[in-house]
Amino acid sequence: MNQLIEKVKQWSIEKGLDHAEPSKQFLKVVEETGEIAAAIARNDMEELQDAIGDTIVTLIILAQQHEMEVEECLEQAYNVICRRTGRMVNGVFVKSEDL
Repeated sequence: MNQLIEKVKQWSIEKGLDHAEPSKQFLKVVEETGEIAAAIARNDMEELQDAIGDTIVTLIILAQQHEMEVEECLEQAYNVICRRTGRMVNGVFVKSEDL
C-alpha cells in the first residue's frame, strides 16, 4: 500500500497537482464518491472497484496538497473510531451518542 501511495504522490507531482488548488481537488473527491454511489445503484462491481480506487487517489492528493500524509489521517480517524460504541440500526452503525 505504501508503495502505491508513493506512486500516486509522484504522479501528482509530475502533473502539478501537488500544488494545485485544494478546493478543486475536493470537487474531484466528491465526483469520485458520486461514482461509487452510481456503481452501487447499478450493482456494477467492476465500476465500484474503479471508483473506490479513484476516490482513494483523490484523497491522497488532497492530503498531499495540505502537506499531510494520508496514512496519518487514517491513523487519526482509526484512533477515534476504535473506541466508538454504538449499534446497528437498519443496517447502519449509529454512534452511542446519536442513539
